[in-house]
Amino acid sequence: MTATKKSHPLNTLRQLGKHALPSDKKRPESQEYTIDELAREAQTTVRNVRAYQDRGLLPPPEKRGRTGIYSDVHMARLRIISKLLERGYTIANIKDLLAAWEQGRDLNDILGLEVAVTSPWAEEAASYVDYEDLLGWFGTQLTPEVLQKVVALDYVRPEGDRLRVPSPRILNAGKELSEAGIPLEALLDEVSSVRGQVTHIADGFVRLVVTHLINAKYGDKDLPKGEDVANLADFIGRVRPIADMVVSAELARILDKAINTVLVDRLANVLEHLETR
Repeated sequence: MTATKKSHPLNTLRQLGKHALPSDKKRPESQEYTIDELAREAQTTVRNVRAYQDRGLLPPPEKRGRTGIYSDVHMARLRIISKLLERGYTIANIKDLLAAWEQGRDLNDILGLEVAVTSPWAEEAASYVDYEDLLGWFGTQLTPEVLQKVVALDYVRPEGDRLRVPSPRILNAGKELSEAGIPLEALLDEVSSVRGQVTHIADGFVRLVVTHLINAKYGDKDLPKGEDVANLADFIGRVRPIADMVVSAELARILDKAINTVLVDRLANVLEHLETR
């Protein structure tokens, strides 16, 4: 009995999320967080957030009674700090860099650019589902190994007794394809492959911005100054939907071609079979 319980796929997810804080709240549209929510969303700890505040890397939160309220500005700065730490820089290095970044620049423009650069591309609101819901949708295909892939691809995040779904649209697409008969594991393997190709496309758009809007004027050793800081933040906000339109249109065009090719190939095979009868 014990062995059966340990092998149950839901136990895999529960094990992954056993240390996470349960959350039944959806993030409000104003992008406000308590310190616990901020730390969880940024995948860091409350202790780190407080340490960054004490060192002057994070601005203080807005006080509402005895509760500190953080915003998307804090989230943006926290993401930047985390990425720099991952690259091996120290807190002292980062503090010096941020001081140089802010010197002679309008702080509101700087924070606006940080938010524009670090905010998620999609504006889709996350949702929450129960563990049993996932099992009901995908059934026996949800082996522990498949669940590990789902979590690794960040399609679900275990949080206490529930699962956070960063992109409900992707989950719904997966349900439909699975219901149509495509094995879940095969679908996840294909998504893993596609993600690398999409990353290459996204890198190309980013290179356009860096090459023609930043390096052309400041080289690769300096940062935007003056009104260029606000202008760059505004452009990044506009380029996202433009890039999305281009990629969607190109994908639709290529899918049309690919599907037509498959159909014609299939008809040709049928004709060839008829001729050999």
